[in-house]
Amino acid sequence: MEIDPALPWGIAIDYAGRATVTEAGHTLHINVSDTSLSSVIGPDSITGTYSPVNVTAEFSESGARGAVLRGSGRVTVLPDGSGPVVPDGTAVQRAVAAALADFQTAVTDYAALCAAWPPAG
Repeated sequence: MEIDPALPWGIAIDYAGRATVTEAGHTLHINVSDTSLSSVIGPDSITGTYSPVNVTAEFSESGARGAVLRGSGRVTVLPDGSGPVVPDGTAVQRAVAAALADFQTAVTDYAALCAAWPPAG
């Protein structure tokens, strides 16, 4: 996956923190969001610290007879000191790699399950 160093998160993110990328033949949906429950970006009123930011990458592939395999990856970017989170240009790349690895694990596990299941008849 190519990262654009001119962009804070390495890829173009829309106003809602979403993006779509294609990697290894899969279309992955990216979401960048803080973990607070508030719509105001600021320190937590109790702890005085800023919330971490989650970067998630998810996708699914469908097969015959309704079979669906999914891949998901998440990277959490923590605030540095008492300030807000600084964008990490590699977080999306790491979340995508985790989603692809998760998908490959699902493929391997599904193949092993199918091999162990006796054929009908």
